[in-house]
Amino acid sequence: MGIVINGVEKEVDDYGYLLEPDFSEEAVHAFAEKEGIELTEQHWKVINYLRQKYQEDGHTPNLRNLIKGLQDEGVMPEADNKLMFELFPDGGAAKQGCRIAGLPQPYGKGGY
Repeated sequence: MGIVINGVEKEVDDYGYLLEPDFSEEAVHAFAEKEGIELTEQHWKVINYLRQKYQEDGHTPNLRNLIKGLQDEGVMPEADNKLMFELFPDGGAAKQGCRIAGLPQPYGKGGY
């Protein structure tokens, strides 16, 4: 079972991540609705940062590097563990954030 984005069913893996990235705004809204997340400006900052890092590096950062990058690059100076789990309660920004961003499943521990 996949997820419907713009009337097209996209394939997902066993954990609900897209097999191929979708950088459309519609993908974000489809996943957020499915997961019961009401998007805020803070969500969008994290989502856009994750997408940028995926496009630059071919993968997304782990949670520690995500928070450090958001802070150091001035995207979200207030970023910390607590906030990331408040925004993305099902696994934090490095997991649920990637799914909502329309990205494939992130690498496992040590794969960054």
